[in-house]
Parts: sequence; C-alpha cells; structure tokens
Amino acid sequence: MTTSKKNLRTCDKGHKYYKSSDCPTCPVCEQERKPDTGFLSLLSAPARRALENNGVTSLQQLSTYSEKEILKFHGMGPASLPKLRAALETDGLSFKG
Repeated sequence: MTTSKKNLRTCDKGHKYYKSSDCPTCPVCEQERKPDTGFLSLLSAPARRALENNGVTSLQQLSTYSEKEILKFHGMGPASLPKLRAALETDGLSFKG
C-alpha cells in the first residue's frame, strides 16, 4: 500500500493541518462544528456532512428516506446505519420502507 505525501495547509481561520487528498475541509474547524447532542453528534464528520448537505438535520427528515437512499449520499457509509436506526427507534421512527 502506498501512502500519499501530506501537504501542510492553512484554513481561512488560520488552523494549520496536513492533508494528502484534495479535500478542502479543515479537521480543526470540523471538530469545532460537531454538535454536542442529537443524532448528528453520533456520526463521523463525513457522514454528518452528507446528511447536512442533503438537508437532513432532524430525525423526522431522516425518516422520509430509505436506507438505500441515505447510502447514496456522498460521504455516507454502511457503518453509520446502525447509529441512525437506533436514533430513529428512540423517537419511535424508522427509515422509509
């Protein structure tokens, strides 16, 4: 397995970080943005952004999608589904049939 060279970058807020990909997201800013509570706080940053970028910020909104539709969102992976299922069940909701 080859590793890509990491480049030093600085975000608009002045945080310095290393990235080997073209992804422009600053990990420091992303950690500061992470909610302390709610179902979005359970997810990784890419999965959280995938939902937010598709307008899903509440469990009610999440329940209008099927698992298959959610997995099509860029950044969402199968590891997040159990967390999302459990959060929905806690509120008496489920994914769309």
